Amino acid sequence: MGFSYVAFRTIYEICRKLKILRWRFPDQYVLESSISLVDWRRSNVRFFVPVKAEMPHTHHRILKERVNRIAQGKQLFFSNEWIRVDDWHTNPKTRFRYPKNQHWTGIATLSPAAGDIKYVWEKARFSFLYDLIRFDFYSAVSQSDQVFSCMEDWIDHNPVNRGPHWVCSQEISLRVLNWIFALHYYQHSPALTPAIFSKIISSIYAQMRRVSTHFKYSRVILHNNHTLTEAVALYSVGLLFPFFPESNTWRRQGKREFEAEIASQIFEDGTYIQFSMNYHRVAVQLLTWALHLGELNSDRFNNETYRKARKTVAFLQMCQDEKSGQLANLGNNDGALFFPLTECHFRDFRPQLHALAALLNMPDQYGSGSWDEEAHWFGIVRPKAEHKSSSVISPGVKDFKVGGYYVVRDDQTVTLLRCAAYRNRPFQADNLHLDIWVGGRNILRDAGSYSYNTEANWAGYFAGSASHNTVTLGECDQMQKGPGFTWSHWVRDANGSAFCCDEEAVLEGQFTGFTFLEKPVIHRRRVSKAIGRLHWIVEDWLENVPDNRVLKQHWHPDNTFFENYRITAIDHESKCIVPEKLPGYFSEYYGSKTECIALVFPFSGSYIRTEISHISL
Repeated sequence: MGFSYVAFRTIYEICRKLKILRWRFPDQYVLESSISLVDWRRSNVRFFVPVKAEMPHTHHRILKERVNRIAQGKQLFFSNEWIRVDDWHTNPKTRFRYPKNQHWTGIATLSPAAGDIKYVWEKARFSFLYDLIRFDFYSAVSQSDQVFSCMEDWIDHNPVNRGPHWVCSQEISLRVLNWIFALHYYQHSPALTPAIFSKIISSIYAQMRRVSTHFKYSRVILHNNHTLTEAVALYSVGLLFPFFPESNTWRRQGKREFEAEIASQIFEDGTYIQFSMNYHRVAVQLLTWALHLGELNSDRFNNETYRKARKTVAFLQMCQDEKSGQLANLGNNDGALFFPLTECHFRDFRPQLHALAALLNMPDQYGSGSWDEEAHWFGIVRPKAEHKSSSVISPGVKDFKVGGYYVVRDDQTVTLLRCAAYRNRPFQADNLHLDIWVGGRNILRDAGSYSYNTEANWAGYFAGSASHNTVTLGECDQMQKGPGFTWSHWVRDANGSAFCCDEEAVLEGQFTGFTFLEKPVIHRRRVSKAIGRLHWIVEDWLENVPDNRVLKQHWHPDNTFFENYRITAIDHESKCIVPEKLPGYFSEYYGSKTECIALVFPFSGSYIRTEISHISL
């Protein structure tokens, strides 16, 4: 965060307080020239054409149940919890109602009284439209009336630049992308009348005026998946609605900014700037949308964007559990799945990686399955000759040094060691976290994220070191937690390696942390995985530990771990360490946490050796 960041943020906040931003974001945007519905339907601009495929009966029944709940006024929050939503402005958890006529610059997004604003934003993303569209597609029972009724209702109750739904440019952009998808799917529906079309087009125009005017903030201050989403929205609207006065500008700007952001946000080894598997998947879906839309309209993105896309698919597949399609729950996870286009589990990455890999003509790693549906909705189909009959992701040992991930894959297992030096903003203090998957189960796991707006103790727990499989100095995190998403005393010095040695695969990492103490502490970890066997040796060495600090090695096993595995530890004198079973918490879905067992080995000295093995060994 250099001088340009600080200067821009300071000027921005001054403009907000002096209400200058209210002048820049007025109550209306006049669309002086548009297009008729008839002419729009005749447009030669191309959009995704879904490929017809069969849906299993059980999936169709589950989809129909969700559609019925939506018709009852309920909303699925973060792929997990159904809650009735009565209007666009009331938080269904706290019952706090945001003022719909207040300018968005005066809306507080982190208010204890209001609760987590994501509970207000979630429905207004309009991702639920995909359930309606998919049900329509497979059952031939039109949902167009409900789709356009919801869109009209949002427009009627959310005046331009007023209320909570105009606060975040990413939320606006995602809403517009989902409206675009619905508009094209129902473009020939009798329910899409000229009046409704004009109303929706005018709203899309207003929303994109808001996004384009605010884009520099996203690029300078955020520089993350928000920026990518906004760039894709600008590009898509500029390309698909060329009759707006700003369309050419938006298309060029969106394409240029998306290329630049992908080049910088996806590192050379395919890892992602936010150090979050779920936010990395957001980038994957946006890549699929943008690249395919460009190809359909002979407006191909540059080669660097395609190269980084291939790198990112390769990285995520290397870290992916073969049986479940899931990845470690590393980094921030706010439940984002922008385009829910299959019946796969929320944490199954196969739909998104399969679609992008197919677009990029990368080898099929999965074979056929329900994950194919996402590619079909984008109109991406692999030649049958390229399909594999079953899922096989190649074993191996790989280091991703730029992002700080070291991985071993063998015999239905994934062993991942996290070790990163931060040049970009960190979100969790998770260095030397060890994540282990066996046959579809995350036997040693990351605790997750839970919520971005919650009590300080919960925010500190889920972002802190103790919720990861690593070592802490008493209750101290590796870095110092600041307000919101901020940390001070970043880990700046870290390195690692991954290699094979005799019958073992070895992952090593070392970082200098706890720099807020009188003397920084150096933590080194070595993980030895027996090739072809469910056996791991984890060794930790720590230097410069203050005499009065008790060291704690933390483990977060899944709920079946102790039925199948044993874990023991010895100290520097080869004495057995008695573990403590403590209450821990696991958050698989945003906004939800469950109590579970956390295992802690307290030790003194500078060394601990831990053995993890299947009970059959």
